[in-house]
Amino acid sequence: MSLNGSWQAIVDPFDNGKGAKFFLDQKPKDKSDRVEYSFDASPPLNVPGDWSTQRESLMFYEGPIWYRRLFSYHKRAGRREFVYFGAVNYQAAVYLNGEKLGDHEGGFTAFNFEVTALLREGENDLIVEVSNARRVDAVPGIKFDWWNYGGITRDVILVEVPAVFIQDYWVQLARGSQSEIAGWVRLNGAQPGQKINLKISEAGIDETFATDAEGRANFHFRAKLDLWSPEHPKLYEVILASGTDIVRDQIGFRTIETQGDKILLNGKPIFLRGISMHEEAPFREGRAFSQEDAQTLLGWVKELGCNFVRFAHYPHNENEIRLADRVGLLVWSEIPVYWDIDWSNPATLANAEIQLRDMIARDHNRASVILWSVSNETPVKPERLTFLTQLAKDARELDSTRLITSALNHVEESTTNVRTLADPLGDMLDVIGLNEYLGWYGGRPEDADKLQWKLNFNKPLIVSEFGGGALFGRHGEADERWTEEYQENLFEHQLGMVRRMPNLAGMTPWVLMDFRSPLRMLPGVQDYHNRKGLISNRGERKRAFYTLQEFYRKQAKTDR
Repeated sequence: MSLNGSWQAIVDPFDNGKGAKFFLDQKPKDKSDRVEYSFDASPPLNVPGDWSTQRESLMFYEGPIWYRRLFSYHKRAGRREFVYFGAVNYQAAVYLNGEKLGDHEGGFTAFNFEVTALLREGENDLIVEVSNARRVDAVPGIKFDWWNYGGITRDVILVEVPAVFIQDYWVQLARGSQSEIAGWVRLNGAQPGQKINLKISEAGIDETFATDAEGRANFHFRAKLDLWSPEHPKLYEVILASGTDIVRDQIGFRTIETQGDKILLNGKPIFLRGISMHEEAPFREGRAFSQEDAQTLLGWVKELGCNFVRFAHYPHNENEIRLADRVGLLVWSEIPVYWDIDWSNPATLANAEIQLRDMIARDHNRASVILWSVSNETPVKPERLTFLTQLAKDARELDSTRLITSALNHVEESTTNVRTLADPLGDMLDVIGLNEYLGWYGGRPEDADKLQWKLNFNKPLIVSEFGGGALFGRHGEADERWTEEYQENLFEHQLGMVRRMPNLAGMTPWVLMDFRSPLRMLPGVQDYHNRKGLISNRGERKRAFYTLQEFYRKQAKTDR
């Protein structure tokens, strides 16, 4: 049952709500009673949605806002209920009928609480305290180059399940095999020995397994499957059934691995023609969340000629991931370990590990996802290496079938025209990501023509960022900053340089569409937007869009 829609909201800049017990949603008992807040009298905010773009007064607001949603529910015997949040940025404290359900930290991962014992017959009162206040020990930390959109930014759903239900499952090809499915199913509330049936009718698969004492059933069997690829994004209906529950999903099957400097999809080398993008809504701006947003954004990605997309710099909403499955886009998915954070703080590491775990848990059955990224542009120092090494280890333990990467930007300049990527984190990765901005943050676009690159690792390289800013409709000479001609010229020289890079397996230039950022303040040009988009925030294609599109069209012909 969707709980999306209009929620009453109280802005709480001095963090008074906990002390005043907003979570009780108190009303005056009589005309002499003093209650100094009122959800009923407070204006609404839409859910899903960010508050920053719903009210001009909240564009720069960072702090707590309290949300309330009243809903009616008819309880059924033998059922359990959970309240599910797709994402809340950044911290959430959740209350139902005056009782606290729990807390969640992290602005881009899903979470849920069981509400079976607290849910009332008839009207119920769900209250969420949301805060997007930045903290030194958070993930991300204090400073990042995107808008800190506060709010309940993705769907809120009341989910009803049987007393014993299918909680999670992993149905994928066994590592390194194109003809064996390996995975598991986990029941919640199960007794040992409960039967689980897995059926993929189109592939002639009908297998039954029994759970162990923890309610888990592991399986491994042979299968003849039509493999998923960008050219042929084949999805099978997979049905999992226990004695009390049934789940249907659309799942594709493919292998991904590396061999020396190559990335192999289904055993064959692939060049990743990609683009980076933020979860920014086209046209209206603000946080993207809907199926329509996903269709527009990924439609532009496909128009560019891409077979690959980097969802930067945090886990994107599930509509985007599932659409990538359907339209045949390979995906780089990332947690927001971004720039400099509190590397020596165990709580910060634990927070990052939880966000990594939750990202993988939601999307581990999505064929489109081939890369888990543990960080972006982090400084080289011992405590950072320890932190990220642990995350890489965690990712491999959680998912042995996908590749681990990170976007690195630490390079050494041995001579004027030679740069070496030598970040020690590269030893921990399967695929090396490189962010470089020659011609924008140093040098001129033409300098790329004579620059040579070296790589200290015999691993595939993805140039995960390059680019420059341009205001759509601003024109001038090719050496004039902020013009479409400058951006176009930069891309032409960068593409020539990137083609010569050793171990090159793909690229995701920066960035698909202009997006809001408080770091970008130049009046009349940026106006609090990062203008490196190939498409404006109003959907207008800049000249560099067509430069990259033509490059990818030629590359696609070469690949064939």
